[in-house]
Amino acid sequence: MPHERMFAFGEYVAGGATSVLMACAIHAIVAPGWDMALAMLVGGLVGIGVHLVVAMLAGPLLGMFPVMASGSLIGSYGGMIFAMRDSMQAASWGRVAAIAALFGFVAVAAVRLYDRALRSSSIDPGARGGR
Repeated sequence: MPHERMFAFGEYVAGGATSVLMACAIHAIVAPGWDMALAMLVGGLVGIGVHLVVAMLAGPLLGMFPVMASGSLIGSYGGMIFAMRDSMQAASWGRVAAIAALFGFVAVAAVRLYDRALRSSSIDPGARGGR
């Protein structure tokens, strides 16, 4: 059980790092007044790039599936969301980092809960009304 908690902690750290690095990189690139569609495309590409770098660093330590499952959501969707927000309004670096960290933690928690739900229904056939 202690190893499981260490891996869970690592997943949250990797998700938070992915989100904060992605949001700060996008904040440095996208300025208020950008076309929103262009900002979302750039944000998605930057987010995926940051996600892949973090995944290559954290994947061998934590396992590729946990890092890639949550990181892909954080990178692609988070990249578009943060770029869209940056194209509409100016925000401080501290606010960007804090909201991004929260977004990363929530995304990791959502993926872990979904994984737990999938595993519990496939392990216990009676949970789905099976034989």
